Amino acid sequence: MRLELGNIFIRDVQFGSKTEVVNQTLFIDRDKLAKAAAGDDERIVSLEIDLAKPGDKTRIIPVKDVIEPRVKVSGSGGILPGFISSVDTVGEGRTHVLKGAAVVTTGRIVGFQEGIIDMSGIGARYTPFSVTQNIVLKVEPEAGLNQHEHELVVRMAGFRAAAYLGEAGRNIEPDEVKVYETKPLVEQVQEYPDLPKVVYVYMLQSQGLLHDTYLYGVDVKKILPTLIYPTEVMDGAIASGNCVSACDKNPTYVHQNSPVIHELYERHGKDINFIGVVLTNENVTLADKERSSSYTAKLVKFLGADAAIVSEEGFGNPDADLVMNCTKLENKGIKTVLICDEYAGQDGASQSLADSTPLGNAVVTAGNANQVVTLPPMEKVIGYPEAADMIAGGSAGSLGTDGSITAEIQVITGATNELGFGNLTARGY
Repeated sequence: MRLELGNIFIRDVQFGSKTEVVNQTLFIDRDKLAKAAAGDDERIVSLEIDLAKPGDKTRIIPVKDVIEPRVKVSGSGGILPGFISSVDTVGEGRTHVLKGAAVVTTGRIVGFQEGIIDMSGIGARYTPFSVTQNIVLKVEPEAGLNQHEHELVVRMAGFRAAAYLGEAGRNIEPDEVKVYETKPLVEQVQEYPDLPKVVYVYMLQSQGLLHDTYLYGVDVKKILPTLIYPTEVMDGAIASGNCVSACDKNPTYVHQNSPVIHELYERHGKDINFIGVVLTNENVTLADKERSSSYTAKLVKFLGADAAIVSEEGFGNPDADLVMNCTKLENKGIKTVLICDEYAGQDGASQSLADSTPLGNAVVTAGNANQVVTLPPMEKVIGYPEAADMIAGGSAGSLGTDGSITAEIQVITGATNELGFGNLTARGY
């Protein structure tokens, strides 16, 4: 599959009389955006739209999802297949991207693992979404909905908003066009026969309890591990619907821009042969964990891979899935590198993962989510600041009387993202 991503750089976002891109500024007709986002969903009581720009003294809380506005201009499928468009296969043709813009959804808390985005101050240093031009939707569904229905209403409003805004880029000449291609397996292997064959094992959060991720609209807890072209992921085949801890959940935006896939493409043909992606889920029961990890190892071996990169989403229970994947891959002779984060206690002295194996001797960490930080008060808060006392990483009293928040960086969206879509780095001495 060959995918062209046409990036249209967005340097500013403003409300205007028409939704359009002019000189790298996205102008938005607020009323039309609100109408598009609400659709015909009668369960939405109110929907407010605001802007949050880099450097603003603005806090968004609780953050539910982040989505990049895009439009499919050629090739099969469409945007966010299974939700906004049909389930036709994506990953080829051309997609235009409003690069630098992001739709952020917020509203009353529905799952305690939701997050915070600060556009300035120390909190901005921890989230990758402090540098995006954020179009924020504050969505209030009607009372009485169960948690999953509440989450669905807000998620779909965000998806519809991103699709509406993406249309502004349909007829714009991109500032840059990047091309990505993965060929059928035999052809791919023959093209670089002397390079090590690498597969990416992409673990997706799927443990229920609002911990859901979707592939072409299907809840991945219902699937067996499967093969997928990397370009399908880059073209929106995976969407978030989960409330796992904000620091290491993958919002839809992160799936659209998976840094692991982008980096593997950068290395492809140089020192590795990137031959594909195996998607797998994270499970609740031991039997399900055994089934998925065995199936994953079988698929990677079937592809003839020499090495695999395995990324996790979440922590605690998913650590067992991570270790099972590692153990079974290594036992099949496949060199394995793990990407995770840590919950090592506020002093950093506790065990980092809930499970371990001596075979897991190549691990990349995205940081310790238990690190404590004090976020200064902001002049403007979009959402509900009282959520700071309830979301994972916070506690009763986290929200100060002056509007500051003292909590673990677990509360910050993307702070320890396990795909590497974050800002933390390590320094050796």
